[in-house]
Amino acid sequence: MCRMELKERNLKYKGHRVKVFEDVIKGPEGEMLYYDFVENRNGSGVLLIDEDGKLVFVKQFRNALNGFDIEIPAGCAELKDISIEKSTSDILTRSDEDYDRDLFLKEDNPFYQCAVREAEEETGLIPRKLCFVSFIIAAVGLFSERTAIYIGTDTVKGTIHRDSDEYIDIVRLTLDEAKMYINDGRIIDSKTIISILAYESMLLEK
Repeated sequence: MCRMELKERNLKYKGHRVKVFEDVIKGPEGEMLYYDFVENRNGSGVLLIDEDGKLVFVKQFRNALNGFDIEIPAGCAELKDISIEKSTSDILTRSDEDYDRDLFLKEDNPFYQCAVREAEEETGLIPRKLCFVSFIIAAVGLFSERTAIYIGTDTVKGTIHRDSDEYIDIVRLTLDEAKMYINDGRIIDSKTIISILAYESMLLEK
């Protein structure tokens, strides 16, 4: 396999949540290659299953779409999670042979904490059981952000406390309805599609 080496990472723009860099990569023949790199905090998303077996989603405005999107509750790690995240950051860089899914189910894991917190904040439901699905990079050629995906069951009522810029409606669907929403383009968010298909697979395995 050819050798690629990161030589420089130069900050070009700092936004409200992201930083945009220009990466300088030394190629296998000594040539210099230039790539964009966008840094954002890691986070989690969770597909909640309510007491009636309905799948719980949030419908909210997304400026990238200039419209509303139906998604699973999700968010970035809070500052208080960062110290924990540093101690478990190796789970994001391990080889496939060393990949330990159990780490994502520890209650002190930042991804686990983020999933439970975002579920309650956005929907008022607290999952007492979490099943870890996977973590994803939405655009692997550009973004640093990893999102851990969970399925949350055995939900109990908590308290909604959304951010001041969050305007959210709750959407409850059956699994068949959710799959129909994917097929007709009403659900287009990648982490949401992955969680729905993972939940269907989980049911089929029972």
